[in-house]
Amino acid sequence: MPKKENPPEETPPVEGSIAEAHEEKPDGGIWDHVGIWPVLIFLGACLVALFFLARIFAW
Repeated sequence: MPKKENPPEETPPVEGSIAEAHEEKPDGGIWDHVGIWPVLIFLGACLVALFFLARIFAW
């Protein structure tokens, strides 16, 4: 009787795999970087506030 290389509960080694690696999704650019939007909103609010401060103090 030939000697078994693997115990019955283990999967035997294979030559190769037919599984394919998943494709990585492409970078969505600025839409993937959600931290940019709060910064832009904050900067816009600061510009509007500065405009009103300039009007109040007649600059």
